[in-house]
Amino acid sequence: MNKKQVALFLFLTIFGWVSIYAQDKRVTEGKDFSYLYKNLPIPLEKPMLPKIPDRYVKLTAYGAVCDGITLCTDAFAKAIADLSRRGGGHLIVEDGIWLTGPVMLQSNIDINLSRNAIVKMTPDKSKHKNTTNKTSKIVVPAFYAKNAHDISITGLGAIDGSGAYWRPVKKSKVSSTEWKQYTQMGGIISAKGDIWYPYNLKNAPSLTDSPEEEANARADLIRFEHCERVLFQDITVQNSPRFHVHPCYCKDVSVLGVTVRCPWNAQNGDAIDLSNCNRCLITECTIDAGDDGICLKSGSGKNGVLAGPCKDILVEDNTVIHAHGGFVIGSDASGGVQNVVVRNNRFMGTDTGLRFKTSYGRGGATANIYISNIVMTDIRDQAIVFEASYSNKQVGQEDKHVGATDFAPDFKDIHIEKVTCRGCKTGILAKGDEGLIHDIDIKNSVIFYIKQPTDIQKTCKLDVSNVTFKTFELDMW
Repeated sequence: MNKKQVALFLFLTIFGWVSIYAQDKRVTEGKDFSYLYKNLPIPLEKPMLPKIPDRYVKLTAYGAVCDGITLCTDAFAKAIADLSRRGGGHLIVEDGIWLTGPVMLQSNIDINLSRNAIVKMTPDKSKHKNTTNKTSKIVVPAFYAKNAHDISITGLGAIDGSGAYWRPVKKSKVSSTEWKQYTQMGGIISAKGDIWYPYNLKNAPSLTDSPEEEANARADLIRFEHCERVLFQDITVQNSPRFHVHPCYCKDVSVLGVTVRCPWNAQNGDAIDLSNCNRCLITECTIDAGDDGICLKSGSGKNGVLAGPCKDILVEDNTVIHAHGGFVIGSDASGGVQNVVVRNNRFMGTDTGLRFKTSYGRGGATANIYISNIVMTDIRDQAIVFEASYSNKQVGQEDKHVGATDFAPDFKDIHIEKVTCRGCKTGILAKGDEGLIHDIDIKNSVIFYIKQPTDIQKTCKLDVSNVTFKTFELDMW
């Protein structure tokens, strides 16, 4: 090359890397959320962000092709392994459609998705089968990490879980047109004709011996276990086979500006679930989900207790458009839920607003839960609900209520104020045996209901004060 060609080559190379660096700096450094921790009703420990080395590689450098046809699983694995050997860094996923199987993250790794990047999980179920010792499950989560630290998924791109190939569908929850679309994929219809199972599909052979087993084998879209300093920022996560963003037994988790979306009737389509996690922030997220919106869990029975509580959680400035509950604690709560602040959130069209649910065998103690400045519209059922006999059943199963055990529900020390709800069937509902729901205060709120203001069993001890309940005047019906 002559001098001009060399100069041009160097300019383009440097410009490309500067562009990548600038994009990543915008995402990972971004907005400072420290201000959220001022004027809290209780002190909370703030999560630490991951520290990722300033090293940048492109997925295409490892053989990936963004045509939506070429499988990129090996390219992801090679890129992450290479970055890990070099001490970590940022894996840049550029614009395009990247078809892949499961992606295993390692410490000190950030996956950065460009604005028009879509990571699409392959519908070929055989590519998701567990071939590692990382988990005992049949199927591996799409993005998975265990015992890692300083990891993140950032950027303005999207991850699509191809969930229609995994989720069973209840006929009662879809239109006749939608039902026809599902059945045209193949699959199995239950003997009663009320459930479609994505089992033995035309283009996705099954992994198990029965439709029910296949449904239970579904994995989360993003699941990190026993990890520290975790960040999800600005990404769109959609159409998961099961839960969408699910950190478990993690410390220092930040979920910032994430969008989660799936069909309203997606079975087990939880958006953001924290299980037995400490020091967490969820803020500026937008959720349109098929199950719980933002949910705190802490395991069931002895295992939940051993895993410890969900603790030091701040949930602020989020929007939940559809979900079974806007903010939820449970249903697994044996490890306990402690030191939680939920404020300045809005729920629009959720089934319930603030939902607390568990049952015998899965219950545990809450402490220091402060909820304020919540606005809700068009809530299908209850604005605020406490359920101490919640039954969580799989598709096609009958309700199963567990008898009394040592792991009884214990909803207490919950403080709710400044809730404004325009439209719900029932304002406040509480049901449970004596001693399971107590020392809870709800005050300084306004609830416009359709059916009844409250439905509170005498066994439940709620202090409801300065709450205005209104409904339609008789002459308006």
